[in-house]
Amino acid sequence: MARNMRSEPPQGGSTLEPSLSTPAIHPSFIQVANPYIFEQTIENCIQVMSVNPLRETSLRLQGVAWIDSVRRALNLPIRTFDTADAAAAALFTACKIEDTLKKSRDILCAAYNLKLAPSEHLSADDPMFEANARGIIGLERLMLEASGFDFRTRHPQKTLMKLGRHYGLLQNSEVSNLAYRISSDLYRTFAPIKQNSSTMAFSCLELAGRLLDQRVEQVESGLDYAQWSTSRAEIMETLFDLLELYTHHRPQTAVGLEFPADRFLTVRIPLNQEASEHHIPRYHPWISQLHKPSNGTAINNQDVSQPAHPLTPIAANGDRQRTGERGRDAAVRFMLDPACADEERRQVAAYFKVEMEEYEVDG
Repeated sequence: MARNMRSEPPQGGSTLEPSLSTPAIHPSFIQVANPYIFEQTIENCIQVMSVNPLRETSLRLQGVAWIDSVRRALNLPIRTFDTADAAAAALFTACKIEDTLKKSRDILCAAYNLKLAPSEHLSADDPMFEANARGIIGLERLMLEASGFDFRTRHPQKTLMKLGRHYGLLQNSEVSNLAYRISSDLYRTFAPIKQNSSTMAFSCLELAGRLLDQRVEQVESGLDYAQWSTSRAEIMETLFDLLELYTHHRPQTAVGLEFPADRFLTVRIPLNQEASEHHIPRYHPWISQLHKPSNGTAINNQDVSQPAHPLTPIAANGDRQRTGERGRDAAVRFMLDPACADEERRQVAAYFKVEMEEYEVDG
């Protein structure tokens, strides 16, 4: 909380006005939707939640595979798969956002029937789906809140098709077909929440050309990057994300098994050399943070409280909320325009300044 001090040079004894008190925290928090976040923010979130990164990757890949299989069973378009990013509740929410409506029972029924023979399939009206269907609706509310009610979705497939036509690639060409399938594997990485559609489309097209040894020089030259609002550093980050996925989790991808494992290593070697020669960081941009090493024991008089979550909403007067404060007395309001949120914080902060005066007392 900002404190504004107005003082005059004292000539004798001075005292502070005893009636001053700190105003109560404004009972409102603002959460601004973040369509993109950085790699370090993702890592900080995982660290704060004390999640094992290997376990997180395993569960994420399982969830995406589940979404993809159910999406195919329900004949949903690829754009619904792009929007869904966490199992049944995410697929249910994505169906609403992309206007490909399906009931929660339909999703659960399709997932259940995937494990059975056609003669044993159940209907969506079966009572066994009732409890889980209600649970999905509850999780949907949490997902909408976590996303900041931001329904602005991005589909790299549309941009990918435009790029293919721009560079003279036929729609049924081998490179275009592979690039399209690579775009679905992007959602097994964190690239969709870090990069825009143009960056992802350029990355898929370049990687497809390198894997097939049919490289498109115009795509790799970078002459059109500015026109498509991207950069070489962002494309390189996305390429490395995909290559790491194919190197370590090849069987769980749509494209990985079509190539031998050493093919991805062969493709990565020249990219590593390019990154080294041009000093391109692995993640762009990256803000280094100093972490003190610890041997597992707490140091005396050291604050070991849990750090604030990187995506925690902040109060309308600019203060970060205290642990457990949200949901108790405070309302959380969601905004899509950061400038509007900043302006409101600026106006509200004026009412939370504590002004103090020093004055003389004749003794």
